[in-house]
Amino acid sequence: MAARIDHLVTSGTFALDGGEWDVDNNVWIVGDDHEAIVIDAAHDAAAIETALGGRTLRAIVCTHAHNDHIDAAPALARATGAPILLHPDDLPLWLRTHPEHTPDGTLTDGQELTVAGIVLTVLHTPGHAPGAVCLYAPELGAVFTGDTLFQGGPGATGRSFSSFPTIIDSIRDRLLTLPGDTEVRTGHGDPTTIGAEAPQLDEWIKRGH
Repeated sequence: MAARIDHLVTSGTFALDGGEWDVDNNVWIVGDDHEAIVIDAAHDAAAIETALGGRTLRAIVCTHAHNDHIDAAPALARATGAPILLHPDDLPLWLRTHPEHTPDGTLTDGQELTVAGIVLTVLHTPGHAPGAVCLYAPELGAVFTGDTLFQGGPGATGRSFSSFPTIIDSIRDRLLTLPGDTEVRTGHGDPTTIGAEAPQLDEWIKRGH
């Protein structure tokens, strides 16, 4: 069976710097009828496990370690036996949510993850968080950007561990160099394409200063 992208929306709370916000998160499942990986195990491990439908879960990949993207990861790992993978620069954020459960493996820039016969390449894209990563799957024509790039602009950088100049550099150098028809599968909200976002870079920079 050909690899495909399945999509689940889960709801919960994002908490950082003393504030809390209700959020809806995109959970992406990449695989075929037999095996898959989960990108960002947000809020509801049982719902994610149901969406897997009995497939073997090869990995739980964290685009970054804000609590709303990782809160269900340990429970999903316990239920499936899958390892949790995180870029080490986000370990301090991870430990704020899960001090008793460290990730099982690390993500590094250029690392390749293979599932259902397709390759996802890890792109380290700091800015929203120090260890933020995106996953580029050219065979699926998609990049999974977490909270680095959304429809209409970069992810938020007004809180701890974030940097606006850094996220702009990450988007310009790592994402906007991808083919224009690459679909951007975001951590929240609707998808977009690289081609739709690239012309807005200068405007984002003006807004950020």
